[in-house]
Amino acid sequence: MKVLGIDTATMMGSVGLIDDDRPVAQYSLSIEVTHSERLMETIDVLLRGVRIGLDGIDGFAVSTGPGSFTGLRIGLATVKGLCMATGKEAASVSTLEALALNMPYCSYSICPVLDARKKEVYSALFRCDEDGTLKRLTDDMVISPESLVEMIKGPVVFSGDGVYTYRDILKRWLGSNAHFAPVNAMFPSGLSVARLGLSKLKKGETMDKTGVPAYVRRSEAEIKFETRGTLL
Repeated sequence: MKVLGIDTATMMGSVGLIDDDRPVAQYSLSIEVTHSERLMETIDVLLRGVRIGLDGIDGFAVSTGPGSFTGLRIGLATVKGLCMATGKEAASVSTLEALALNMPYCSYSICPVLDARKKEVYSALFRCDEDGTLKRLTDDMVISPESLVEMIKGPVVFSGDGVYTYRDILKRWLGSNAHFAPVNAMFPSGLSVARLGLSKLKKGETMDKTGVPAYVRRSEAEIKFETRGTLL
């Protein structure tokens, strides 16, 4: 089963293609343009490179958050369009879970952290079983780095763009228990999204056509609208 996985939750956009358990291709790029300017071109380049058309894809997977509100909307809208064009199904995947999947067989707790601005991070805690199966310990959350480290007991591996912003805080609070993923595991990967999506698609856990991003935090527009409504 060929699954195309798409992640646009951070500046590092990534598209990956798997054929069951076999990786076929991945294209990741972090540049100062919006995902809307490059995503469809990236998909086209990847598929032409492996000589597979959209009709050869059996399903799609997309990371639906948390992450950049704009990036998530672009990725989700693109996948919905691909599903309409091909008649294939898609699965939604937690961005944080896809990021944690970059660290298989890790004996420590795994803690992806994405910069949520406002001195907060999007995060969750995971563990790997001996067979490499990823187990979720918490729900996805938006939280201050200080509150996050208070939840952590024992050694932990951090990954995600939040590390670049809050590394000093994490290290200062946790000392030798704080470890950091290598650069190749620091961002969500299209292949990880595709792998998680494949598992869901095989179980029939498909994304509803009205699926929306998992923002975790309300958008600024929602907060401003609510405030204006309260003041009237």
